[in-house]
Amino acid sequence: MHIKAKQLSKIYGEGEGEVIALNRVDLEIRQGDFISIMGPSGSGKSTLLHLLSGLDEPTSGQLTYDGKDIYRLTDRELSAFRRQKIGFIFQQFHLLPVLTARENMLMPVLLDRKKPDEEYMERIAGLLGIKERLSHLPHELSGGQQQRVAIARALMAKPEVIFGDEPTGNLDRRSGAEVMELLGEVHRTLGKTLVIITHDSGIASMASRRFSIVDGILQEVGR
Repeated sequence: MHIKAKQLSKIYGEGEGEVIALNRVDLEIRQGDFISIMGPSGSGKSTLLHLLSGLDEPTSGQLTYDGKDIYRLTDRELSAFRRQKIGFIFQQFHLLPVLTARENMLMPVLLDRKKPDEEYMERIAGLLGIKERLSHLPHELSGGQQQRVAIARALMAKPEVIFGDEPTGNLDRRSGAEVMELLGEVHRTLGKTLVIITHDSGIASMASRRFSIVDGILQEVGR
């Protein structure tokens, strides 16, 4: 899947209260890319991620997936597109506390009224090291294990691209490093496109393409 953002901007407020959260961003994401976007709090990185993934609409500019402008889709079409094509990993795990790890993993597939691919689920669980924890409730898992379940959930619908919003932000350094190593393994083994935003330079350096964002302006690093 080829993703292209052209002159993407997001502006809040008007007049003297106007805030430019994202300023005319151009970005191409190719199939199999591993991209990190690094910036301090308030730099616009979360805004960019939300626009790239269809969670929010830009004030101006265009975003296409394989040449299709996703903001021309109806709300229902866009919601279906996100469920089927995009995986999300957030700083907060967002696991449902009354469901087991396995049930949390299967939620996106069941919401799309599809039959779970049990063999694929077993493969993902094995890759992420949670095969023995699938019957556990979230409170019975460590923070690192909960994030692994969240990653597995993001993968279950077999999305073409995965967006991570500070995926290690709620973890200690050791658990965070383990989660990032696993994401790297997902990228290598499954060929998934990864776009990760972070404020951690160590995490950003793991990506094959690195960007920085300051005051809503995006620049590629190392070109």
